[in-house]
This record gives sequence, C-alpha cells and structure tokens, in this order.
Amino acid sequence: MRGMTEYAHHEPTILVLGATGKTGRRVVERLQARGIQTRSGSRSAQPPFDWEDRGTWAPALRGVDAVYVTYFPDLAVPGAPDAVGALARLAAEQGVQRLVLLSGRGEEEAQRSEELAKDAGIEQTILRSSWFDQNFSEGFLLDSVLAGVVALPVDGVREPFVHADDLADIAVAALTEDGHAGRLYEVTGPRLMTFGDAVTEIAHAAGREIRFETVPMDAFAAELEQAGMTADEAWLVNYLFSEVLDGRNESLADGVQRSLGREPRDFAEYVAATAPTGIWNV
Repeated sequence: MRGMTEYAHHEPTILVLGATGKTGRRVVERLQARGIQTRSGSRSAQPPFDWEDRGTWAPALRGVDAVYVTYFPDLAVPGAPDAVGALARLAAEQGVQRLVLLSGRGEEEAQRSEELAKDAGIEQTILRSSWFDQNFSEGFLLDSVLAGVVALPVDGVREPFVHADDLADIAVAALTEDGHAGRLYEVTGPRLMTFGDAVTEIAHAAGREIRFETVPMDAFAAELEQAGMTADEAWLVNYLFSEVLDGRNESLADGVQRSLGREPRDFAEYVAATAPTGIWNV
C-alpha cells in the first residue's frame, strides 16, 4: 500500500470516526492544523455516520484515503467486532488506503475486532490503549471528582494511565506517515498508579479534599443506575471494572516510544495542565 507521503496527485482526505470523542477530537484538531482535508464521522456530520445505521457507512467513506476508527461506546460491547470487521471490509472495497483502529488493552473482545480489521485487506495500524488520563476530566469520573468522593470497585490494582494527546499523536502519525503499516502499538503512560494514587494527585493540584473509596460491585452498580446511566453504559463500566481491571494490565508498554520516538506524557503532566482550567473546582 502506498503511504500518504506518496499522494502527489491529490490532497488526501481522512475520515475520523468519533470526531467529538476524547481522541477523535484531538486527531481532528491536529489534522486540520496541518491543512489536511478532514471529514468528521458522526451522526450530526454531513454526510452523517452512525454505527447503528450501516446505510450511512459508504457515503461517509466515499473519496476517503484513510480512516481513524473508534467504536462507540467500546469494542467490548456485543456486536462491536462484527461492526468493525464489516466497516474495514467496506473501506477496502471503497478504495480506502489506510485504517487506524483504537483498541483496548486487556479486552479479549477488542482483540477480536483487531483480527477482523487485519483480515479486511486494508493497510492497518492498531493502537491498543490503557485507561485515559482524561477519564477524570472528560469522562464519567468527573462527577465523582467534583463530589469529592471517587468510589470504585477496585482496591490496589495499578493502571498505566495514558494521555489522550499521546494517542492522538500516534494516530495522526499512522494516518499521515509511512512506516506504521501492520504495526500493533500497545500504548500506556510511563508509570503504574492505583486509582487512589491518581485521585490524590488530582486533589493536591485542585487544592481541595477529594478522597478515594473502594466499594462493592453491587453498590457501584446501584450508583450507576441512580446516576442515570443506560443499561448498556452501566454494563460496560461494570465489565471494565470487574474483568479488565483485575491486574492483567499491571505492566508498562512501549507504544509511544516505538511510534513517536519519545517518552509518553506522565499523569502529573496531565494534572498540572488540567487543574488550572478549574474543571475540578466547579
């Protein structure tokens, strides 16, 4: 497959699925800053893209050279591998040259999606990611941080939280540069931390008391329901905490170093940049 550096005859167009999500938004910003023609893949875009409506897929892919794939809500949900595989095959049929898939570390279902993407006959790069730093400021943990108590069904399990900017940097490199085809990048931050460690650092930076508590799974599930999560969303969160956060990911990986030639951003860097925005003091 030819690389984006070889598109001398036309300006490449890149489709970003999940363009308003944590990594998708950052990928769009980086591509647009470089003057690359970027198409947002969302239900509100023109043409629209909806994972639940396969009739929207072909129009969104038409004329596209590369695609960044994030599956909503997560590759762990039933039906996700089938959808990702079908999209990858359609992309190949449509003449898309390159596919970059955001996957989940330690998720067997996500790895099934990876295999189906690899079998689709399209140049691909896999980003297998750990938990985002930004889950504490742009995700479901923000409300708990603001309430002053982050109560989760985990104890001393350590996670190598990764910065969403690192994932976006890798995705853009894989979408626009040669040398990443067929690569699997397992992407983590530079150190292992418990959720309690993370909350402590956030509390210190925010200048307020925020504590971490370990709670039983049934109490956690009840809290999700009370907070208004849909059944599917609650199932996903329960799955991640009961299955994925069992210690299987208590190791560091070198995806950032291999793909970008630099060290990953530390959680402390994320906290130092986020605290001054005031989002943890609202």
